[in-house]
Formats: sequence, C-alpha cells, structure tokens
Amino acid sequence: MKLYGLSGTKISCAFISACITTPYNTTRFLKDLIAGITVGIIAIPLAMALAIASGVAPQHGLYTAIIAGFVIALTGGSRFSVSGPTAAFVVILYPVSTQFGLSGLLIATLLSGVFLILMGVIRLGRLIEYIPLPVVLGFTSGIAITIATMQIKDFFGLTLEHMPESYINKVIELVKTFPTINIADTLVGFVTLIVLIVWPKFRVKISGHLPALIAGILTMLLFNQFGYHIETIGSRFTYTLADNTVGHGIPPVLPEFILPWEHATFTWDWSTLTALMPISLTMAMLCAIESLLCAVVLDEMTHTKHHSNSELIGQGLGNLIAPFFGGISATAAIARSAANVKAGATSPIAAVLHSIIVLLALICFAPLLSFIPLSAMAALLLIVAWNMSAVQRVIYIIKCAPKDDIIIMLICMSLTVLFDMVIAITLGIVLASILFMRRIARMTRLVELNQSNEKTLVLRINGPLFFAAAEKTFLELYQKINGYQHIVLQWDAVPILDAGGLNALIHFIDELPPQVDLSICELQFQPLKTLARARVVPIADKLMFYSTLDEALKDKI
Repeated sequence: MKLYGLSGTKISCAFISACITTPYNTTRFLKDLIAGITVGIIAIPLAMALAIASGVAPQHGLYTAIIAGFVIALTGGSRFSVSGPTAAFVVILYPVSTQFGLSGLLIATLLSGVFLILMGVIRLGRLIEYIPLPVVLGFTSGIAITIATMQIKDFFGLTLEHMPESYINKVIELVKTFPTINIADTLVGFVTLIVLIVWPKFRVKISGHLPALIAGILTMLLFNQFGYHIETIGSRFTYTLADNTVGHGIPPVLPEFILPWEHATFTWDWSTLTALMPISLTMAMLCAIESLLCAVVLDEMTHTKHHSNSELIGQGLGNLIAPFFGGISATAAIARSAANVKAGATSPIAAVLHSIIVLLALICFAPLLSFIPLSAMAALLLIVAWNMSAVQRVIYIIKCAPKDDIIIMLICMSLTVLFDMVIAITLGIVLASILFMRRIARMTRLVELNQSNEKTLVLRINGPLFFAAAEKTFLELYQKINGYQHIVLQWDAVPILDAGGLNALIHFIDELPPQVDLSICELQFQPLKTLARARVVPIADKLMFYSTLDEALKDKI
C-alpha cells in the first residue's frame, strides 16, 4: 500500500516492503511464527491488566490486541512493532471511562484514530525528533509513578469503593484504607512479583509473564484451601451474551461488530463531543510519540529504517477500526516489540501472528483466564511501571546533565503526576525551547581580530544572529565603535539571520555616527538570502559588502 503526503512523497507500509517487495519464504515464516507465539503469550496477561487499569473489562484489552494489533501490523511503517494496549494510556483512559463510560472511551479512541491519520497525511512523523529527552523521560517516569500508585489497591486487596481523580487524593485514600489490607491478596501479588523479578536471571528464552501468573494462581489455590477469598477476574467482571446468558470473567466469543456508541447508554450532544475532542487529540499525540519512539528503538536494534508517516497512518487505522469491535486505544508497545525482535521476527507477519495467538487464547482459554488473581495482574503492571520509569536513565540525567535539563525533567515528571500529561509535555517543550535558545544566544559573541588598527575595528561574529542573541550582540558592538572610522564584520561563522537579527542590524546601521561606515564580508547563504529578500543594499559611505575579509580591509587602507 502506497499513500501520498501533501508534498507528494510516497508513504509506504512496512508489510509491503518486508513481505512482498522482499521475497518471503518458509524459513522467514517459521521465525515469525516463533516470535508471534512468544509475544502473544506476553500480550495476553498485559492486555487484560491494562484494560482493567483503564477502567474497562479485561476482554476489551484482548480485543485491542487482536484487532488493532492486526490492522497496524499490516498498514504501519515499522517492520517489528507490536501494537496493543500500553501502560502510557492508562492515566488518560481511566478518567475517560469513569466519566463517559465504555462508549465514551471507544468514541474517543475512534476520534484519535482520525487525528493520527491526519498527522500521517500531512507528514508530521518527523516532529518526534524535536521533543527533548528530558521531556520524554519526565512524562514517561510520571506516568510510571501514576500507574504504580493505581496498582496498590488490587495488589494489597484494599477495600476502596471509589478512586479519586487527583493524585494527592488518591494517595490520601490509599493510606486511609490501608488497614483493610488482605493478606492473601498481598502474598499472591508478592509471589507473582518475585517470579517476575527473578525469572530473567535464569536466562530462559520464555518470558516470565506466564510462569509468574501460574505461580500466582497456584498460590491463590493454596489459600483457597484455607478459606481465604482472593479476588479474580471472574469474581469482579461479568458479561452478557446475545442470548442473555450471564457469565463471569471473559466471554469466550469472537469480537463482535458493534457501533461504539451502542455499548451503553450514551448521549450525543455538543458538550460531550467538545469534552471528548481534546481528550482524543491527547490520545493521538501520545500514540504518535510512543509509536515513533518505539520505531526508533527498533531501528537501532535491527539496523533498519521505519516510515514515520506510514506508521502514524497505520496507528490511526488501528485506532479507527478497533472501537467497532470493542477495542480501546492502542499504540506500539516498546517491551513487546523488543521481545518480538529478540525472538527472531523478520517482518510484520510476526505481529499478525501475535494477534491470532491472542484470539485463540480468547476462544479456547477464556474460562482459565478468569481464574487469574487481580493482585497478580497488579504485580505485572508494577513491573511494567518500573521498566517504563527508566530509573537508570533518570539517575544518569540527574548526575551528568546540565541543570536546565534536570529541572525540565523534574517539572515534566511532577506535572504528569499531579495534573496532566499534555500540560507536562507542552510546558516541558516550551521550557526546553526557551532554555535552548538561551544557550544558543550565549554562544553568539564578538571576537576582535588582530587586523584591527587605529581607524579600523575588525570583528568576527561567532554564532547565529537570531532574536535572542542579536540585540545583545549589536549593543555590545555599538559600545566598541567609539574612536573608529571603519567597522569590518566577518560573518563566516553566522549560519542564521532571522527577522529579529535583521531588525537589530538595520537599527545598528541607522544609529551609526555619520563619520563611521560598516563593512560586512564572507556572508553564508542563509544570511545573504535574508538580506536580499529584505532589500538591504550597499549605501555609499555607510554600508558595504565584500566576498572576503582581505577585500574589505584593502578598501580601508
């Protein structure tokens, strides 16, 4: 599939380039099959856990991995990305599902898909490169803290009827209800957590998610023998089939085509739509950021190159189609995608097979999945949150980075936890941009050259002449011109002249004393183009331009 952006450049999906343009054979299929099975086993518990954390029934996480994972694999721009529910979305989706219900969440997902497709069509895929690392680390660490906090209730089996929206109130309520701790739930969670932590040390190729859940279930069965009640997926969630049969846990049926607004009573009005629009845009932004970051990580691991705009379109199609089958927001998952590469995947077929494995598990093992303890699911998400927090990278930034970067990262982290991810990213980018401009402005300086004499002042400008640096530079220059008749400026180290720099230059020329003239030499292309467009031309006995410094000095002798 080839689409065209507004500039006319081809946008190619990875499936075409990996499986059709490049010959696909049985050997590659077997490698993709092994990778698909491996990632599918990892995705099944995570999809359910993330759906529960987002405030919906666990089967909606499975539907997301099946439908969105399948569609994005076939239409996206990264060969090795595996898409589905991810932890980053939990902090956005939980308030939406609480306020608007399942239908509102599915509609917001659909709208985010539209936004993502538009982003890909107008070729915004490369903008991810302009988000600074401290901002990314700040909001991902903040999301990790929020997710970990939300798991405390189920991990310890606390009795808490309603979780407040604000983070501070969440912590207060959790502290208040901590005396209601359930020892059996807690021990099941700890056993699952310990297996997840210890398992990688055995260097077994099988992921630790399945063994950890098995250990948690066995621990739960042991406590059940002594009369302890441990909450499971089956005890918390119920479903109703088409024939009005009511069951517990996960319905063992295929995802059904249902209009998103028909899942529950949902009122379509202008106020609801205007409330969902900014949320949908936030979801689209987060999906774009996470999926493209994942693609960059996979490129480094595999020495390949993804198609960023095609990836956005693929993610958009996945989020557009999945809500019609009960799927919630999806994006590329870094951990699952990395496991896909390590398991030997060669093409998007591995991600397609991962979706088929999840589908088979839904049909064949739904009753067994209902026995999974919620405290074990919480343990899975605690590990996800820990990995997402990138603690080592955060510590490295704190130890080694400039103070400005540390401040930006901590501000983004705090705002993500206390307020909103969009506020955190927006303010973080604005602060990073301002501090970056301040650093660049400080790099622009005047250097006096040894060709100066009693009548001629020869200076070299090092650095860009943009609005944050130009005023200071020309003010400093004005203070140096007393007693000189000729001012020669070498511009070979001036890569940029913007409108602010142009205005400062013109103002400096206008303020020159009548007996003083200015010569500018060795202009680079961009400043020369800017001066030409502004119709800045030589002025007799006032302003001259020269190709080289020697030519400029020759006229002053």
